Amino acid sequence: MSHVENELSSQPECWKRAAELAAHHKDALPAPGERVAIVGCGTSLFMAQAAAALRESAGQGETDAFAASEYPTGRSYDRVVALTRSGTTTEVLELLAKVRGGARTTAVTADPETPVMRAADDVVVLEFADEESVVQTRFATTALTLLRAHLGLHTEQAVADARTALAEPLPEGLVGRTQFTFLGRGWTVGLAQEAALKMREASLSWTEAYPAMEYRHGPISISTGTTATWMFGEAPDGLAEQVRATGAQWVAGHLDPLAELVRAQRLAVAVAAARGLDPDRPRHLTRSVILDGQS
Repeated sequence: MSHVENELSSQPECWKRAAELAAHHKDALPAPGERVAIVGCGTSLFMAQAAAALRESAGQGETDAFAASEYPTGRSYDRVVALTRSGTTTEVLELLAKVRGGARTTAVTADPETPVMRAADDVVVLEFADEESVVQTRFATTALTLLRAHLGLHTEQAVADARTALAEPLPEGLVGRTQFTFLGRGWTVGLAQEAALKMREASLSWTEAYPAMEYRHGPISISTGTTATWMFGEAPDGLAEQVRATGAQWVAGHLDPLAELVRAQRLAVAVAAARGLDPDRPRHLTRSVILDGQS
């Protein structure tokens, strides 16, 4: 069994631990009314997008999400939250140094022995969710669970649904598809983007992701009998029927959307296995992007 398979299978227990930790770290996490930016790179960017949408829709305050390299330094925020599994990513460390003193900074990381421990004002360490695989699974979802719990939005049903996502078989015929599209609405747009990234990283698949209402505005034209279109959350009226009419396989999300991401992670591993690929070692990728002059 690959590292990524072991790691994604541990997510229900990781989520439980993160939810229990949220109250302990409440002072390190955004307070109601704060103007907040959440930043990350790769998978962490998509978790930042989901968390920002959740916080703002919950009425907790204006919340933006950015790739760390694209943070708008001319804007003013009360707090910047950086999601970084490795704690070594160059863009994240440079950004934290740049904004420190102007905004309170918080890092959520998996490794307590990395430079981010000194770069941020506050740090939340989810060491139990660290990973050996290059491909992120449990750290990303555990960090988002921490933030959901902090907002009062985590439920035990999410954990139960994650167990279901690990136990039930994938939809028949899905692994044999050659093109995968993931759709979301609100906070699940970030999850859809992350599902697509997992498919690219682990299985070298052709994948895309869109806000669900945007799918009719052009992207549906690529749907064929070899396509699978997977919805995270509730689908817009009539969209499932339109997708099926193209010949594509429609996959309805019936679990908590974060648990649906677990199902998509499993799909990425299954497609990798079917293609003879090692999901732990995606080509051209490393665990952390460290640019020249950084350690």
